[in-house]
Amino acid sequence: MNGFGSENDQVTSVQGGGTPAVQNPEALNRPGIDNYFMNIATMVSSRSTCLRRMVGSVVVRGKQIVSTGYNGSPQTMPHCLEMGCAREGVPSGERSELCRGAHAEQNAINFSARFGIAIEGATVYTTHLPCSWCAKSIVNAGIKRVVFLHDYPDPQSKEILRSIVLERIREFIPIPIQ
Repeated sequence: MNGFGSENDQVTSVQGGGTPAVQNPEALNRPGIDNYFMNIATMVSSRSTCLRRMVGSVVVRGKQIVSTGYNGSPQTMPHCLEMGCAREGVPSGERSELCRGAHAEQNAINFSARFGIAIEGATVYTTHLPCSWCAKSIVNAGIKRVVFLHDYPDPQSKEILRSIVLERIREFIPIPIQ
C-alpha cells in the first residue's frame, strides 16, 4: 500500500449495468487518511519558530481536524528566532526543561482546552515522535492514537505511549502544493 488510492478512498459511481465509472481520474490518486493528515501536520510545522526542529501536530476526531499546534514560544514571549536557542550545545532529546518553547503537541492540546474542544479518543498526527513530556499530556488528555513521521531520541516517550496506539508512518508521500 502506497498511501494513495486505498479501497476506502476511491471515488467511483455506478453507471447502467453496475460498471464502476471514475468521475474524476485524480480521485484515484487521493491520499489515504493517515497520509492526508500527516501532510497537514507537515504544513502546520512550517509555522514553527524553533531553530532546531520544526514540528507540527494535528488532532483529529472522526476524520475531522479539531486542533493544530506547532512548536514555538508561548504567546507574548519572544521567539527563538529573535533570541536564539536556550538549549544551544545540548544534545537532542536531553534537558528539554531548558527550552523556552512549547511543543507542537502541547500547543494543540492547550488550544483544545482553551476553547473547550473535546479531544478524548482522538488521534494526533505529529511530524516527530512526541517527547516524554508531551507523551504524558497526550495520555492524560485521553488521546488514543499517535501517528508520527520522524523518530525522536527519547526512549521514555515510547514507554509512556505503550498504553495507547503508537504508529510510525513508513510510506509517507508528500502531496505537492500547486
